[in-house]
Amino acid sequence: MSDAEGEEEKKELDLSNPDVVTKYKLAAEIVNKALASVVSECKPGVRVVDLCEKGDKFITDQCATVFTKSKKKVEKGVAFPTCVSVNNCVCHFSPPATDQTVLSANDIVKIDLGCHIDGFIAVVAHTVVLQEPGTPVAGKAADVMQAAQTASEVAIRLVRPGKKNYDVTDALQKVAAAYNCKVVEGVLSHQMKQFVIDGNKVILSVGNSETRVEDFEFEENEVYSIDIVMSSGDGKPKMLDEKQTSVYKRAVDRNYSLKLKASRFIFSEINQKFPIMPFTTRSLDEKRAKLGLVECLNHELLQPYPVLHEKTGDIVAHFKFTVLLMPSGSDRITSHPVQVLQPTCTLEDPDVKAILALGTKTKKKGGGAKKKKAAAAKSASADAGASAMSTEGSNDNAETEEKSTADGTGVSAAST
Repeated sequence: MSDAEGEEEKKELDLSNPDVVTKYKLAAEIVNKALASVVSECKPGVRVVDLCEKGDKFITDQCATVFTKSKKKVEKGVAFPTCVSVNNCVCHFSPPATDQTVLSANDIVKIDLGCHIDGFIAVVAHTVVLQEPGTPVAGKAADVMQAAQTASEVAIRLVRPGKKNYDVTDALQKVAAAYNCKVVEGVLSHQMKQFVIDGNKVILSVGNSETRVEDFEFEENEVYSIDIVMSSGDGKPKMLDEKQTSVYKRAVDRNYSLKLKASRFIFSEINQKFPIMPFTTRSLDEKRAKLGLVECLNHELLQPYPVLHEKTGDIVAHFKFTVLLMPSGSDRITSHPVQVLQPTCTLEDPDVKAILALGTKTKKKGGGAKKKKAAAAKSASADAGASAMSTEGSNDNAETEEKSTADGTGVSAAST
């Protein structure tokens, strides 16, 4: 294959290829349904691990029904194991099968999961409060959830060609301040590519001197996982117990000749089942995993996703969505309706309001509607003129920008 042909094939693996878009949207459809299924089971007395297993099984079962007749084998399945983190637990809680942690009334539950079709990944995270259906979420919980939801609406308007990653970082701080919350440090949003869940283009949630990423400009046909976590605490979570960590990802750039038999066994199982995507130790031989993972971690063959906590009593809300930067605009393909919120704060920041007033669609260049209007005016034929004006009206409707309703009074996530 020539260099030109190789470059052409490489280019086809982004959103300019309709098949790629189809696979992203199929993964998103599955992940949205999986999330809805888990949310519906979030009730007092339900074990957290049962919810995690339900989410993973739903994704696996749904993936088994698609691309079944493809001549070429299409890899598909869980792209990020279902995690259910409660109250001040920030993220990555996906416990072993024997864990007896259960949900209670008024818990604030954060669900995080992902699916891929042929390596094209869709991820989502959502927060729900366990209370009577139809009852608005109020008080500090509503403030934190509204901050995270409004930040999501701001991000979808800033993650677009021509904007830069630090534009998003700066805006998130303003949203948090408006609701007397903190953006949780260490949470990163990544560009995603085929079989790459954490690409090199990174958006910081909190910019500081200790964490640096390269500045960049968003480009058409890119895909991003936008990850937003807000807290009523100081936003500096800590790992309380290393033994709680159960989600890992193979560090594909690291190699080492393992010495222990248990380590070699478990590492072979990981390479066979989860060569690229994150996984939970529940999916492995758990007894051998306890012995074998230690040597793998000591030699950095695996990347851990630690379970982090804010202080007891702190409220944490988490929203994550996948966005496709299409020629027509930013397309958020994963989400779930948010409960009705009654925050104690009202959004007043003029900069944030200005961002929320933007649409998520891209206007066509060249003033197409105006040109058609001028052409219609010059047309000698009444029929042709009417036809041109009709076409103009259609284009005007297509170019109407989506306006925000996230004004601090409680909104639902809009799935696009």
